[in-house]
Amino acid sequence: MINRVALFFLGYAVSFLSVAQANSEEGLFELSFEELLDVNITLATKTAETRASVPSSITVFNEQHISLLGVSNAYDLMNFVPGFQSTRGDWVGAVPKEHARGVYLDSGNVLVMINGLRLNESSFGKASVYMPFIPIEIIERVEFIRGPGSALYGSNAFLGVMNVVTKKEHNQVSVAVGEHGHLQGSLNVFQPLNEVYDIYANVSWEQRNGERYAEFDVRDPLNTHFVEVGIKWKQGHFAIHHNQTELSEFVNLAGWSKGNNHKSENLAFNFAYAWLNDEVWEVTSELQYVEHQIDSNGLLASAEQLALERNFYVGPSWSTKDATLKLDAAYTFDPSLVFNFGAEYSEEEQSKAGVRTSYFDFVRGDIYVDEAFDQGGVITVVDYAAFSDLLQSFDSYAAYGQAKYQAHDKVTLFIGARFDEVKHIDNKLSPRLAVIYDVFEGHTLKLQYGESFRTPVSNELNSNDDVTIGNPNLKSEYVKTTEIVWHTQYESWQADVVVFDNELEDFINLVPIDVQQGRFTFDNVFETSVQGIELNGNFNLSPSSWFEVGYTQLFDEPFNASFKRFGAMALTHQVSEFQYSLNAIWRDAVFVESLDLSLAPHYDQSSYFIVGASVTWQVSPTQSLNLKAQNLFDKNYDVFDPRMQNGRVPAKGRNLRLQYSYMF
Repeated sequence: MINRVALFFLGYAVSFLSVAQANSEEGLFELSFEELLDVNITLATKTAETRASVPSSITVFNEQHISLLGVSNAYDLMNFVPGFQSTRGDWVGAVPKEHARGVYLDSGNVLVMINGLRLNESSFGKASVYMPFIPIEIIERVEFIRGPGSALYGSNAFLGVMNVVTKKEHNQVSVAVGEHGHLQGSLNVFQPLNEVYDIYANVSWEQRNGERYAEFDVRDPLNTHFVEVGIKWKQGHFAIHHNQTELSEFVNLAGWSKGNNHKSENLAFNFAYAWLNDEVWEVTSELQYVEHQIDSNGLLASAEQLALERNFYVGPSWSTKDATLKLDAAYTFDPSLVFNFGAEYSEEEQSKAGVRTSYFDFVRGDIYVDEAFDQGGVITVVDYAAFSDLLQSFDSYAAYGQAKYQAHDKVTLFIGARFDEVKHIDNKLSPRLAVIYDVFEGHTLKLQYGESFRTPVSNELNSNDDVTIGNPNLKSEYVKTTEIVWHTQYESWQADVVVFDNELEDFINLVPIDVQQGRFTFDNVFETSVQGIELNGNFNLSPSSWFEVGYTQLFDEPFNASFKRFGAMALTHQVSEFQYSLNAIWRDAVFVESLDLSLAPHYDQSSYFIVGASVTWQVSPTQSLNLKAQNLFDKNYDVFDPRMQNGRVPAKGRNLRLQYSYMF
């Protein structure tokens, strides 16, 4: 049954769409169609490019656009990016899992950055394990590369790149309340100290009691905060941020329990300095450092299953460190020829590899599930011998070069490559070539080729537990991508058609080594290809209304059961001081045949729509109220994860929030 609150929300919004339009001055969260299309992006080339000239498939969201979509976490934006989706899964169920161009794995095939600082790390390789929640209140813009990015960014820029740019010049405060005990507060501050130095800060805190999943008698609570402080001047900037997120109860290691817990934390700083900046040369250096920590435990077996007094919980207590030194340079030979080049040194270390468990034998130094070794709750064992091989460091070196050459008024060439060497593991050369041809006014044809890779992480190389044994002989996964892009842009609309071919080689997968004991190792055993088409467009329907749409169709079956077809749309309308936006995400059906019907049924999820909306009232030039909804009609659906016995992980229900913002 459609919820009455959702019907009221939708009816309220639609009723205003018929009201005569009126002009109003641009306010706190208003977004014009021209601003939607006015995109300059440096992420894909390290040169300033437009939608027409950039030699990559890109998607960019600014802060007003993000607010209209009603999302609360930056990862949710992937659902509005052609070729990408973000869902739940296991392990840990509430941590976002990315689907990228037909690949659904937990190994970090999308590079995630904040202000150019890598969040993918050396233990699991996946950014969202250590930073599962990035609040939109601290974001100025989010940039996506759809496709290979290793020619500039190295490992993990395998099937895409997501870069979150935080606010630097905002004075704003916001508070919000919502369903399921949702409370949120944020503060953005910018202050010039003098003619040389400016300081800024971003603070966000969010808490939710979570919705209840009656079948498992658990909720999905969230408690998170983000703090960033920075100083900038003409020649450089320095920033430090701290983030902590706690997720409890929801599925962890395929087990449901109120005793499940996942706490992640990271501390990072970034110092950049511009040595030269004139019409010919730009030379900058950057020092980055980040520490990650997770403490996680999931229900592996219940007390009833074990015939013991207490449940058996287990999980990692791991820490990693990453220090990176970069040098980037740009040389303008003449207006038609620009060179970009640079070098990078990075040292990554897994500094802690402990275990969280509720049963432990300190004499044997190992987990032993028996009444005599019941610890009365979950404890952390810092020095865990089975994980000792994980305590390693990884030194890596990289150098890249790129040339942009305007061969003709209508033809621009990009050619470049990056060489990465991770000592004692592997080395890779990632080439890139693009030809941009302005066919005629408003129409651009692009032919793009690139190669990307992902270096195996310490969990794959050195794990040694009851389930997996590492393989120190693993090679890097890599992908060869060819794209043909047709870009069209006029004053009132723009559209892209992208046809891509991904040749995936040396994919790392679990391989059984002892079927009876259920033990596995990792090996480079899989090769496949994925072709598809991505469509996206933005259309100005009237001076006060616009429509945007994206659609992805894979020609081949996805790697792991994922969505073969999916899309998203949003309609935005301005009426006087009100701005309304209605959006929808559509996903095709997913069917997975059970290997043993006596253990689990077939997984069969029909296609579905997830509707979202937002209504913004510009109370004054400095104040606004924003009513936001995700999954407006509280659609009940599951997402597939192969590690769940029945393959099913329940998705989020409705999230309705009212937010007040004040600009000062």
